[in-house]
Amino acid sequence: MACATLLLPEARRLGAPAADIGAALGRADVARGLGEGRRAQLQRHLQPVPGHWPVAALTRQLDAGDAAGALWLRADPCRIQPDINGARLLDHGPTLDLDAGDVAQLLPALRPLFGDAGMPIDAPMPWRWYLRLSPSTPLPAFTSPEDALGTDVFDHLAGGDAGRRWRSLLTEAQVVLHNHPWNARRIAAGKRPVNSLWFWGGGVLPDAVRSTHARVHGGDDELACALAHAAGNAAPLPRQFEAGEGSALFDLTAMRDIATLEHAWLRPAMAALHAGSIGMLALDTADGVVFELRRGQRWRFWRKPRADFQA
Repeated sequence: MACATLLLPEARRLGAPAADIGAALGRADVARGLGEGRRAQLQRHLQPVPGHWPVAALTRQLDAGDAAGALWLRADPCRIQPDINGARLLDHGPTLDLDAGDVAQLLPALRPLFGDAGMPIDAPMPWRWYLRLSPSTPLPAFTSPEDALGTDVFDHLAGGDAGRRWRSLLTEAQVVLHNHPWNARRIAAGKRPVNSLWFWGGGVLPDAVRSTHARVHGGDDELACALAHAAGNAAPLPRQFEAGEGSALFDLTAMRDIATLEHAWLRPAMAALHAGSIGMLALDTADGVVFELRRGQRWRFWRKPRADFQA
């Protein structure tokens, strides 16, 4: 029988559920400690083979379809703001409001630097920039921009001998971008400057991505969409819950409005469960807690309703 899984943000972002939702959560089976964070949440449903996590290669394949045969590293445009204690990452990728005109102005200035280093740079999407490297190139550990946002960038620079080359390239790229007249035009237009790059997500394209779901309805998350595309089960996200054949995954992690979540997703999904259209509904939070709801649980009338999504 068909089943559905809703990927939800951290429980603290959801707030208190309505009484009927809280009652259903109270009767549900709960699995805890499954791994916190977005990566762990996605890995419960989409597993690259072999088991590395090559974000750049996966999104490159989604963007351009040419990721095979190379090692890819994201070199995303970003804004770093110096302060009295160092420098902080304040904007990256989509938050900079970049378009094709920005790429046409900024990227040519960077091409000689990275081309001479043997790693061509390009940007099939205005906010996703890539370096192409030989598959045997050793890479240090890089931090994802989401994990570094708002923090001191010096705490995230690649260290040791392995990171020396990348620190040097970053410094040179920052000089090029700082001196570029296009940034002065962006500032004059009320936009934020692109004054640095963020290296992250390196790796080669996996052989496959496994999933137990027949369909993965992706939202705005680029990695979820890239993984689903690689798994061959990508589907658009509908405006509200729709039951279908087989197992379906719905990525709702960008949703912050609990009222909309309840009206468009939780109540229709629970109605489908009670009608027998689906056999099980799983609510998977980014905290590593999963609520499994089944039709027979309605007889667990002795269980208290839950006041929140935290377990």
